Parts: sequence; structure tokens; C-alpha cells
Amino acid sequence: MAERSTAAVDVANESGQAPLAAGAGGVTGDGATAQSETQDAERKTSEETAPTPPHPEPPELHSGHRLARRYRLEECVTRVDGFSSWRAVDEKLRRAVGVHLLPADHPRARTVLSAARSAALLGDPRFVQVLDAVEENELVYVVHEWLPDATELGPLLASGPLEPYEAYQLVSQVSQAMAAAHREGLSHLRLNPGSVLRSESGQYRIRGLAVDAALRGIESERPKRTDTEAIGALLYSALTGRWPYPEDAHGLKGLPKDLGLASPDQVRAGVHRGLSGLAMRALINDGAHPSRHEQPLTTPEELAKAVAALPRIRPPEPQAPTFPQTAYRQPPARPGQPGPTRQVPVPPPPPPALSGRAGKAFKWSVAALLIAALGLGSWQVADTLMNRGGQSGSTQQQQQQQKGSTSTGTQHGTPKPLAIQNAKEYAPDGSPQHPDQVQNTYGNGGAKYWITHTFDDGPELASYKAGVGIVYDLGSAQKVSGGTITFRYSGSYTAVSLYATDSLSPSTQPSGMHQLASTRTDSNTAQLSVKSPVSTRFVLVWITAMPKSDADPTTYSRAGYKQAITNVSFTGLSS
Repeated sequence: MAERSTAAVDVANESGQAPLAAGAGGVTGDGATAQSETQDAERKTSEETAPTPPHPEPPELHSGHRLARRYRLEECVTRVDGFSSWRAVDEKLRRAVGVHLLPADHPRARTVLSAARSAALLGDPRFVQVLDAVEENELVYVVHEWLPDATELGPLLASGPLEPYEAYQLVSQVSQAMAAAHREGLSHLRLNPGSVLRSESGQYRIRGLAVDAALRGIESERPKRTDTEAIGALLYSALTGRWPYPEDAHGLKGLPKDLGLASPDQVRAGVHRGLSGLAMRALINDGAHPSRHEQPLTTPEELAKAVAALPRIRPPEPQAPTFPQTAYRQPPARPGQPGPTRQVPVPPPPPPALSGRAGKAFKWSVAALLIAALGLGSWQVADTLMNRGGQSGSTQQQQQQQKGSTSTGTQHGTPKPLAIQNAKEYAPDGSPQHPDQVQNTYGNGGAKYWITHTFDDGPELASYKAGVGIVYDLGSAQKVSGGTITFRYSGSYTAVSLYATDSLSPSTQPSGMHQLASTRTDSNTAQLSVKSPVSTRFVLVWITAMPKSDADPTTYSRAGYKQAITNVSFTGLSS
């Protein structure tokens, strides 16, 4: 598919500044990061040297204003270049969202609408999703996801370089995501530490695909090369904690002006050699590539393949917990030196033995006492066994009967269906699937579905997220013994588990919950049986793998790895 950009003016080329990856800076996809002083200076210089038509003033809106009677504006985080960005609340789905606003007569309004709608069609979970793009009441607004639990890459890098494994995950995930976007004809053109977010599960999300460039009127004749160089700058910063250009940007210090573009392993000791080489091959810098013996990487797809070809980089080993030394512990011995000696107490010498006739009399007396004691003890033991034997046997029989009755009641109680009172989607990474469809998963006779997003790789979801799921409320604590889940898509394979949790909106990860049952299936139905029924009110259905299916007009989903749930039911034991 031919490359296409999403804006009208290449700011970097007009201002004569550093390449786009170095000077794009500015405000992030949802406007959460302010422009640096250097970027402000660059923009002012560009305005002074090249006159531009004035932009319409952004609409005068205020906190509390509602768009489409649904999106309530909460806080303005950016107001620049004739548009504003807000944190808002989707009152219909009760979740936070981000909103970009600009006048309908803004010279870039049509470009922004087109870019937003194209990005929304991509549907790749590695990007912050565009939820709505509308023109009404002389306004154009774009609504996108808001991830309150995710962290921008900028503050992470400002605190220091990343570990090699984390830097590897960053460049691998971002390059693969951008390669997928370019295959659909979409580019970013403003990739920087403010447009990359890291979730708690370790997944990297990219915001502002196509839309950021359209809002600022940025385009490039070689969008693949521009995005690849930007990824190289991200990797360079992850390895060194420095921005790979002389100017300070994104909260990072730039390189000394007299140093030039030194490789990461020359800037900081201990940098992974393979990742250092990839960063330099991606940082083309208008042909001034310092590593002549290897070909530069000019597209995200080439970079993703080069990352995959690296020898495996293992995650850091977890550190064993350390405990304070107590006073009674002796220090360990040094190598080559004997350990501390332990003094063994010397037993006292035995008393002197009696000799002669007195000694013989003493020995015979002791022997007679021992024989009498043994005889008396034997008689008492026999008497006890004769008198209490019948009672003991009766008691053992009663205990066995009680134990058998209890065991039968626990394992073979009468199963009964458990009514589901309510349900809510569970998204610990802040990226839900379709919360408004949760009610379709129970009590509808199989006519409607809750559908997940469509993923490009699978069946395991680990490369994107830990899993997807729904929490069900049984109304009161019930002794759950099993569950049945009906899926729309079959094939290899669906992995699903049941967990007991503490609320309809749990704050803990599944790893901190009590697992009830787990299974894998290639069919449309999953039967889960709990070995030891557990009393709980809330049950989480957690999916970690999905089969690959074709495009489905019923659920309006594209081809890929996905799953849809319709009938969920649980069984329990009657008391």
C-alpha cells in the first residue's frame, strides 16, 4: 500500500532544525506534556522567518461543557496552534477519555477528521484507540482513550537508562506496531518520549497515530524513514538516558555539541552492543550514518526484523530478599579459611564404681527393683486394654462414620445453578475491550455477544496484555463448584480461567487472586470444574489466549485473533 501522510506542512524542513525525531517535541498525543523551552524557541524562529496564515482561535469552552450530551470536559491540558486538548469523562460509559477540539473552519480541520477516522479503523491495541471523530455545532472534536494507569516514557527515561531487557521490549514493541501501521498506510511523524506510554503490565502503547501530525500540520516525504529515525532516538535515549541530538528535549539532556553522534556504548559504559548498533543504524541523520559497515535501517519493518534477529536478551534475575543478621548468627567463613570452631562441652567423669561386697549388694537391689517395676507396669497396661477396649472401638467407629458423612457432604453435595446479578469488564491495564457489551454475556439466550478487540498475533495475548475478562456478581457468597462459558469462535485455541475475587471492580491482578479452575479448548464451549468448591460472591472469567477467525459482520470485527462470549453460567453446592 502506498505511503500516505496526514498533514500539510513539514515544520522541521521549514525551520531548518534537526530531523523530525529530534525537533518534533511539543505536546503529546493528549496534550499531557508541555513544550520545552528549546521547542518554543524553534517555533518562534519559524514564525519569524516564514509568515504563516493566522489560525482561528480555539473555541472558548470551559470545564463542565458537554459534547454530544455525552462527553463532559473536565480539564484543559493544552491550548496551542488553534486547537485545545482536554481530559474529559464519557458519561455514558463512565470512563475518562481525551478530547482534541478545534473550530470547524480551522485550515486543518478536515485533515484531522480524516486522520482520526483512518486511525480508528486500524483497531490495533498497541495504539491508544480513537473512539470518536465528529463535526457538529461549528466544532471538530476527536475522542481517544485515556490511560490513567500508564506512564509516559519521558519521566521513565529522565530517571535513568533502562535495563537492556526493557530497552529491547521498547524497541521491539514500538517497531512492530509502527510496521503494522505503515502496512495500512498510516504514519505517526511525531514519535517521541511523550507519545509512548508504558502500562503496569509492561506493554508499550503509542498515542497520536496520524492525529498528532495532522493537528500540527506536519508531513514528510519519507514517513517510514521519519518514524524509523524516531524509534532509533527512543532506543538511544533508553540506552543512555540522553537525547541523541545537541538540543535538550523531552526532559533529557542532549549530547555535547562537539561530540557528534556518538554510539550509545561510547556515551555510557555497559550498554548492550547489539542494541547500540541497532540504534545507530536507525538514526540515519540525513545520511550521516556513523556505522558504515552495516546498512542503515530505513523502515520500521526492517528495524523490527533486525530486533528479532538479535540473540535473546533475558530479563534480569529477581533479587533474593535480604534479611537482617541476628545477634546469634555467626559470620560466614572466608574462602580458604577454616570456619569458626565450636567448643563441645566435655561430659563429667562417671562416679567411681563400688567395689567388693557392698557393690554386689547394690547391684542385686537395683535389679530387683527393676523387675518389680516392669511387672507392675505390665499389669496396669493389660487392665487398661481389657476395660477400655470396647469403648475405644465404639469411639473409632463413630469417628469414621462422622468423617465419611462430612466427606460425602463436601464432595457430593447437590449441585445447583447460581444466578448472576451483575457483571463488569475487568481491565487492570486500563485498556478495556467493550464494557457496554458485558450484559450480553448472561441471560440473553445466546443472541448477543461481548466481543474482544482483534489482535494480530496469537493465540497467546502475552505480547499485548496479560489477558481480558469479566467479573460476575452472584449477589451473595456462594460455594462455586464450576462454570460453563459459550464462545462464538472455535479453533486453536481459547485459554480461560476462573478466579475468586473480592469485588466487582477488583484492584488486584489475577496473580493475587485465588484460582478456581483453568482449561484450554478448541470448541465453542468451555467446561470448568472446581476441585474444592470455594465460597465467593465475585467470579472473574479471565481469557489469556484466543483462536484466529475470519472477519465477522455479526460482531463487526476484522480477521485476526479474537473471541466473543455469549452464555456464562455457574454452578454451586447446596448447603
